[in-house]
Amino acid sequence: MTIIWGDAVRPWQLVIDTNVVVAASRSRLGRSFRLVSLIGDPRFQINLSVPLVLEYEEVLNRDVVIGAITPDDIRGFLDYVCSVANQRTVFFRWRPFLADPKDDFILELAIEAGCDFIVTYNRRDFAGAESFGIRVVTPGEFLRIIGDTV
Repeated sequence: MTIIWGDAVRPWQLVIDTNVVVAASRSRLGRSFRLVSLIGDPRFQINLSVPLVLEYEEVLNRDVVIGAITPDDIRGFLDYVCSVANQRTVFFRWRPFLADPKDDFILELAIEAGCDFIVTYNRRDFAGAESFGIRVVTPGEFLRIIGDTV
């Protein structure tokens, strides 16, 4: 499903929190993997900033030690995500806004990009995002919103 604005149709805009990307890297069975596998799907558009890409890279590289993914997997994933995402530069800071200041840059990206959703497993960490018109949902909730029942 997409949003209809007058005669124009646009895909849902979202930011995917790092915990979702990490969960997807650890298992191919969950909703996180399904959502990450759909990146590039016309029903939604992900938004990235340099700090978010660097966080994805840093956290995923920690998992190389666990053995779930390889450095080549990480490079390939990041190259692909960067090629299909809306790349944003955040010019205005809302800090401190969230309870966990480490999450403020994600909220700032979502505001800058005019996002409809932040997809995360830490919903409580983003309390207050709704005051900016941003819904905070889990991967499973977002998949239901776009009609993905697989």
